[in-house]
Amino acid sequence: MTCAVCGRDNPAAAKFCGPCGAAIDDFLSGAPQLPMAPPMPPAAASAFRTILFTDIEGHTAMMQRLGDARGRAVRREHERLTREALRGHGGTEVKTMGDGFAASFGSATQALECAGALQRSFATRDEAGGEPLRVRVGINAGEPIAENDDLFGTAVIVAARLASDAAGGHVIVADVVRQLVAGKHFVFSDRGESTLRGFEHPMRTWELLW
Repeated sequence: MTCAVCGRDNPAAAKFCGPCGAAIDDFLSGAPQLPMAPPMPPAAASAFRTILFTDIEGHTAMMQRLGDARGRAVRREHERLTREALRGHGGTEVKTMGDGFAASFGSATQALECAGALQRSFATRDEAGGEPLRVRVGINAGEPIAENDDLFGTAVIVAARLASDAAGGHVIVADVVRQLVAGKHFVFSDRGESTLRGFEHPMRTWELLW
C-alpha cells in the first residue's frame, strides 16, 4: 500500500506512512506551527508639503517664433536656473512638463525663498539681453497624495492653477502659505478673492513681493 500523502510504499498497510502520519497528528493536536508573516504596516499618511509650480509665459508663441532649436535652448536656461534654485533652497523636483516644473518643499519659508531667488535669476538673465524668459510661479500647501515619485490631489492642482493665473515674473501664493510664514521677512500684496479654473468657491490669494 502507498501513502496517500507522499506516495511512498507503506508496508504498515495504513493510509499514511510514518512521517506523514506523525506530521498530521502534530497538526491535529495543536503542535506549534511555523509563525505567520507579520501583517503589513498601514500606509503612511501623506506629509504636509509646500508645492511650487513654474510656467513659462507665452511658451507656445515663443517656440513658434524661435523654432525648435532656439526655443529648446531657452527652455534649457529655464531648467538650469530652476534646478539651481531648488538645490539651493531644499526643494525636491517632482516633475518637469516641458514649459514648467512641479516641486515640493518641507518648509513654506524655503519655497518662498526659492521662488524669490528664481525670479531674481530670471530677471538678471533678461537684463543681459537675448530672448526674454518670463516665468510665473504658483505656491500652495497641503497634504498631497504621493504615488510613484509624483504628487496628486487638490493641493497640487491649486498650485498649478495659481501659476497659470499669474503674470510672468510674478509669484502668487495661496492664503495658507502666507499664514504659514506669518512673522517672517516676506512681504505680500493682497490680490483679494478669485475663483480658480475648475473650482467652485473663490479663494484668497497673495502676490509675493520678491
